[in-house]
Amino acid sequence: MRAPTACFAIAASLALGGIAQPARAQSDDDRATARALGQEGQQALESKDYRTAEDRYRRADKLVHAPTLMLGLARALSAEGKYVEAQETYNRMVREGLPPGAPDVFKRAVEEAKREVEAVAPRVSAVTITVKAAGGGDVPDPKIVLDEHPVNSASLGVRRSIDPGSHVLRASADGFKPVELSFSVTEGGSVDQPVVLEKAVGGPPVAAPVPVVTPTATVGAASSTAPDTTPSGKHSPLPWVAFGIGGAGLILGAITGLLAVGDHSTLSTNCPNGTCPPSQSGNLSSYHTMGALSTVGFIVAGVGAAAGVVLLIAQPKADSTGASPPAAGLWVSPAIGLGSVGAVGTF
Repeated sequence: MRAPTACFAIAASLALGGIAQPARAQSDDDRATARALGQEGQQALESKDYRTAEDRYRRADKLVHAPTLMLGLARALSAEGKYVEAQETYNRMVREGLPPGAPDVFKRAVEEAKREVEAVAPRVSAVTITVKAAGGGDVPDPKIVLDEHPVNSASLGVRRSIDPGSHVLRASADGFKPVELSFSVTEGGSVDQPVVLEKAVGGPPVAAPVPVVTPTATVGAASSTAPDTTPSGKHSPLPWVAFGIGGAGLILGAITGLLAVGDHSTLSTNCPNGTCPPSQSGNLSSYHTMGALSTVGFIVAGVGAAAGVVLLIAQPKADSTGASPPAAGLWVSPAIGLGSVGAVGTF
């Protein structure tokens, strides 16, 4: 690369004022700003502050697209080791050519570009990136990022221009484990960089559906198979029904017992020596009836309480899923006969 002389730099800056109106309109302010940026870029280039030179020339070219500014940008890029972009900038200058009536300084810039690109081209490196699955086979739609820049899949498996130095490559694909690797390439050299992706093992666990167990009970007749409609995980109301029946029996026994005591008191007064006159036949009959009902009431109370306790104890416990298992073979039935009362069932 041949450094421009001070006269050429001044001429290049001044030539911006005589540029023919390009496709995109430029104001006088844009041209003045571009001229100032071009001068700053040239000063930075001569001071070997190549990063600043690249920034100033890049900004200036966006304001006013001119061969002199592109030439300064290409030289700054080449000095930074960015040979791929420098080569493309030189070639773009040659391809675009010059409009009729272009100033001599523009013609000279294009001629400089033709000579300098020949020196840059051999310094461009190359890499061939291939992506395969572990164990062989292709990887569908791989995603490649090289130095934070996405790589078009069309360039996979063929030589790709790259700047010399160290590089970081990341690869990923659906159903495969992502990988990150580093490689280096010498100036003007070429490397093959294979990428092997391993298939991802499994995935997020999928919870199996928990079967809903509907508890059943056979309380009542021995042949009953009606399902228990009690919500899963809640206690059956049957023990409390039994306790309720027992409570009703207790109330019945108490009331009829009190009536029987009253009748007994009346009979004791009106029936001396245990012999009752015909006039007391109603009281005598009432005494026997109330006494029998009181006995039945207390027996029902006892049976209801006993059945409620048994049902409460025998009630199935909810399992770990919150559902109560069915009560197998559990039934209770009251049995009332002539002069007797009770309950039968299996537990």
